[in-house]
Amino acid sequence: MSAPDSPAATARDLLALVGGEANVTSIANCISRLRLGLADRSLVQDAAVREHPKVLGVVDDETYQIVLGPGAVGRVTEEFTRLVEAERAERPGSPAGPAPDGATALAERGAAIRAENKRRNATPVKLFLRRIANIFVPLIPALIACGILAGVNGLLANFGWLPGAQPALTALASGFMSLIAVFVGMNAAKEFGGTPILGGAVAAIIPFAGVADIHAFGVELAPGQGGVLGALAAAVLCARVERWVRRWVPETLDILVTPTIAVLVSGLVTVYGLMYVAGGLSEAIGVAANWLLAQAGGFAGFILGGLFLPLVMLGLHQALIPIHTTLIELDGYTVLLPILSMAGAGQVGAALAIYIRLKNNGGVRNTIRSALPAGLLGVGEPLIYGVTLPLGRPFITACAGGAVGGGVVGLLGQLGTTVGSTAIGPSGWALFPLLQGSQGIGPAIAVYGAGLLTGYVAGFALTYFFGFGRDALTELNAPGAERAEAAETRA
Repeated sequence: MSAPDSPAATARDLLALVGGEANVTSIANCISRLRLGLADRSLVQDAAVREHPKVLGVVDDETYQIVLGPGAVGRVTEEFTRLVEAERAERPGSPAGPAPDGATALAERGAAIRAENKRRNATPVKLFLRRIANIFVPLIPALIACGILAGVNGLLANFGWLPGAQPALTALASGFMSLIAVFVGMNAAKEFGGTPILGGAVAAIIPFAGVADIHAFGVELAPGQGGVLGALAAAVLCARVERWVRRWVPETLDILVTPTIAVLVSGLVTVYGLMYVAGGLSEAIGVAANWLLAQAGGFAGFILGGLFLPLVMLGLHQALIPIHTTLIELDGYTVLLPILSMAGAGQVGAALAIYIRLKNNGGVRNTIRSALPAGLLGVGEPLIYGVTLPLGRPFITACAGGAVGGGVVGLLGQLGTTVGSTAIGPSGWALFPLLQGSQGIGPAIAVYGAGLLTGYVAGFALTYFFGFGRDALTELNAPGAERAEAAETRA
């Protein structure tokens, strides 16, 4: 019998609340969310899922995403998967009961906003961006692990400690990054309907040392040229060639002919075209990012920090994932992520101001108390969808607080102390172990900390003074039923 607060107990609770194993069509997780494909969305007991003590929030997108937080999500996903497999083996089919009542007006409004966002996000461009995210998101745990090891190794080198262990740590930290193109190729082929290993095979051309012997257009290829962008394009091409060839090749010859032609055609295009094009594009991204921070860092940071959360709501932030990965390949860290993380700082500051301003609103204050720890660690969904976004104006002032924090980080970078992250995924306080910069780890931590503090203060002050109109403040502070009625009216 598992403990009531164990991952196994949480998985058991959630499985019942989403309609049982018969309603689950797919299971995956990212850095903080359990992502479920569901056969019948109406079987999910939304209010009960949100009110579960281990759930930090819910995002209803292409998949049903339950926010559990870093660390917990991996253990719960493992137990959830084991439970589904066990129940399917023993008794297939388990209809769920009706959804209970009890959602607060604020949570209902957040759900309505998510539903509207989902409808707006179902465009070809955004669906394509989701596919790009599906390729890179599974790589995040390895990026984090290697990034932390690289940071530890950097500290050891700076202090002259354990010199004998540093080559081994370098190998551990760099091995994955040297072959990341292969993993991108495998995921891309799978996402675009091809065979993963063929995508990996054609992407493996890019880091292969022997490409240095290839000359084309009077230019010599360099191993790694094109990076993840080249691997992505090569694998997508390979998947398309594979699917096209398979339509024409007899079934008896498929195992011999289809993979051979797919790798041959896409490989030649990669060597004589994609590596050059993607290499030029990667260099342009690196030059543009560094130029932007050097010439207009404060302004760029202000814009990026302020617009990141609206980009997240529109699903456009997924286009940044390949850019982050490319910058990590080129420079060892991405200078964009610390700036974008300031958006979360603005949310935290805004939540603190709301907590003080709505001193009679127990529901909102309880939500903030439960969501704030996750917000400090960079998991912003509970605060966004549970507090600031449903309230309207506080979401805007929170974004403004993030803009101020981003502006500070950008301005300090413009003055010569850039800060970057050696991996993508974590944010908030969780990003500290992954920081690196032009002046070393110490100044990078100082710049990032200054940005966070500024974001907290700016988000708090802007929300405290401008987050509520007089009438709205009176309504939201009204006791009991009057407050609920006021919230429904505002919705």
